[in-house]
Amino acid sequence: MAQQETDQRIDSGTSVAEPGDGFVVDTEDAEARELAHRERGTSRPITVVGNPVLHKECRDVTEFGDELAALIDDMFASQHTAEGVGLAANQIGVDLKVFVYDCPDDDGVRHVGAICNPVLEELPPAERHLDDANEGCLSVPTAYASLPRPDYAVVRGQDAQGKPVRVQGTGYFARCLQHETDHLYGYLYIDRLSKRDRKDALRQMAENTPRYETVPNRS
Repeated sequence: MAQQETDQRIDSGTSVAEPGDGFVVDTEDAEARELAHRERGTSRPITVVGNPVLHKECRDVTEFGDELAALIDDMFASQHTAEGVGLAANQIGVDLKVFVYDCPDDDGVRHVGAICNPVLEELPPAERHLDDANEGCLSVPTAYASLPRPDYAVVRGQDAQGKPVRVQGTGYFARCLQHETDHLYGYLYIDRLSKRDRKDALRQMAENTPRYETVPNRS
């Protein structure tokens, strides 16, 4: 996911569970962990809308070893180069269900982590408060559009060693978790827009030049 175009934040007052409720703590040593990943990794170019790998559900991660660890390192390096806050594997052309994130929440707390085989948990209606804010995507470079999403999200999956994990986020970080999970099931944020807003986002992309390397689409 691309960084927000503005610093708009919305405090909805959503009740959030504590880490002791089974959620991973992804805020400790965030800077050091992110730096270690990207120093080991190699930045790769970003796939953009139209590339087939972005428009289909990715394969489940079944092998949790050195190859996956190296991919995660490359994803952190690629995310940093593109100045993003979240990156799915198919955004660097890899057909696997894994995403990484380095994203602040609405309180400015930095969250860093990786999750494999993510599934968004269904929220009770009482916890579904929509945040209508600008959203951007590294795979739709230079384009932004307003998109309502729940301001609280819970994702369950596995970590890089295959252990079960749950990650929760509020506000901007909740948007990131939903955005990246969408990617791994073949959806871009522009797929959730009206036809007019999607057309406008693609126009923005066509009229501007991304600041990072992208993969040309196949004809």
